[in-house]
Amino acid sequence: MLIMKRIFLLVGLVLGLSATLSAQSVVCETLHYATHEGQHLYLDRYTTADVADGAVVDEPRPCMIFAFGGGFVRGERDTPFYTTYFESLAREGIVVVSIDYRLGLRNLGSDFSRDIGIKVLIDVMGRAVRIAVEDIYAATNFVLANAEAWGVDPERVMLSGSSAGAIASLQAEWLRVCDAELASVLPDDFRYAAVVACAGAIFSADGRPRFTSEPAPMLLFHGTADSNVPYNKASIFGVGFYGSKYIAKQLDKLDTPYWFYSAEYVDHTLAGTPLIDKCDLIKQFIRDYVIDGRRAQIRTDVVAVDAAKCKTHFTPMDYLRTNYKR
Repeated sequence: MLIMKRIFLLVGLVLGLSATLSAQSVVCETLHYATHEGQHLYLDRYTTADVADGAVVDEPRPCMIFAFGGGFVRGERDTPFYTTYFESLAREGIVVVSIDYRLGLRNLGSDFSRDIGIKVLIDVMGRAVRIAVEDIYAATNFVLANAEAWGVDPERVMLSGSSAGAIASLQAEWLRVCDAELASVLPDDFRYAAVVACAGAIFSADGRPRFTSEPAPMLLFHGTADSNVPYNKASIFGVGFYGSKYIAKQLDKLDTPYWFYSAEYVDHTLAGTPLIDKCDLIKQFIRDYVIDGRRAQIRTDVVAVDAAKCKTHFTPMDYLRTNYKR
């Protein structure tokens, strides 16, 4: 009987601690982290009020660096839609860092609705992805430099993004794994702890992308009817975007941990909705794969029995028209 009382007391303490954490208010602090090409880049750091006030953290916390969506044309780090996601993660004990990054297609969007030439197209798209990755690396180094002061565990820094932000996040991890020169700005022994990508892809101008070594565990959300970002791939002569299905196949070959959430006949809405209605799944992924070190390959195939069948195969021009039409 005494043992049962102690068990109930322990459970009560755990539940009470969890309730206290979830009830805590979240504080947002804006900081300047870099200046690139004359553009000042800022980040918003979301954390619970006690940590923001300088409370001593018993154990360093994971950190999630987030990149917004918008086709490299538009978007903002403090878009209200993302706030619920940031605050939910912060209450889970995760420091969230939502960043600015340079929008390489901001002034070129209308040009994509007419023929600008395939070489120019490849160059401008490649540059847009590259400079976004450069900014993610700069933000990563800023987080690492402030890790001790912020109570962040430098070995549990993750990336997350929506649409273009998911592309930049996946690209950043792929380039890091492949020891690309762009990634040389990161510390030699650094690796990301996970990538959470909502409708993301990898851009390659040099053939099908391959991981030369094991990347971080990935949580990939994607709909098969996405005409904004390829679910599988959209390429011409090896140049183009390689989406979540393609990436999952590469991870299969490496026996790398991942969770692929695939939704049949769902469009680009999965670039945003998982941040709200699948936030618990994201937090479970972080607990299992980042905190507990679980090594598993999970595929969740969602098929709505009443879903109307629609187009699921698109050409590279289809993607361009969807994203950059007038």
